[in-house]
Amino acid sequence: MIKHKVAVYPGSFDPLTFGHIDIIERALEIFDEVIVSIFVNPNKKPLFTLEERIDILKNVLKDYSGVKIDNFSGLLTDYLREKKIKVVIRGLRAVSDLEYEFQYANANRTLYPEIETVFFMPRLRYSYLSSSVVREIARFGGDVSKMVPQYVVEKIKNKYTNK
Repeated sequence: MIKHKVAVYPGSFDPLTFGHIDIIERALEIFDEVIVSIFVNPNKKPLFTLEERIDILKNVLKDYSGVKIDNFSGLLTDYLREKKIKVVIRGLRAVSDLEYEFQYANANRTLYPEIETVFFMPRLRYSYLSSSVVREIARFGGDVSKMVPQYVVEKIKNKYTNK
């Protein structure tokens, strides 16, 4: 019996970057299905609403077979149990990410012992890239077109024009 391999890639995706897409593309080489799930954190004020982030993900990732878009709030482990998924995908840009991600991977495993966290390092050209870097550059009118897909560039321009 061939097992369908599913993993969840959780994050804020505020906004989706080429670094995120790089991780998704490489995860799809290993997993049959990657659920890109937006974490709704009530303690943060995102640039884009949940609905806007879902729209961005659906538009940018529409041609990727095996990608599903979802969202959750609360504990990742509760979400994974509910979905009956045991694999989490995380990206590691720099050594500084390792300590944070290692801590959360172990905490998640304490709450859900069956969980496995798979870490992907982005390609070198994306190793500096984060959503917060994109937001900061965009806030001051900088060009983010080499960091995010064109659809996202337009959404960012509209967001900052309307603020």
